Amino acid sequence: MKTDLDALTLKELKTLQSQVAKKIEGYEERKKREALTALEEQAKTLGYSLTELVGASAARKRKPAQPKYANPANKSETWTGRGRKPRWVEAALKSGKTMEDLAI
Repeated sequence: MKTDLDALTLKELKTLQSQVAKKIEGYEERKKREALTALEEQAKTLGYSLTELVGASAARKRKPAQPKYANPANKSETWTGRGRKPRWVEAALKSGKTMEDLAI
């Protein structure tokens, strides 16, 4: 199947792009399911469940960290203390405040 892409309109190209992206995503999901099924069958033949081998923690998602600091000027702006410091934290520190002053 050969398509003359030069003959398509922009709308047709965007529609084609969307369809291709959906097909790729479906293909990847199908391959992941097949791999997972194969791994589960292999674990079963060895007398284990896949969860026993990889641990239950691998299947759980971490819950978001709780905020530890809040902007004194706007309490809706918070920071967990992880990652890069927000601009309001940097500004507060430059103005002489301490991290303890910003703690919730």
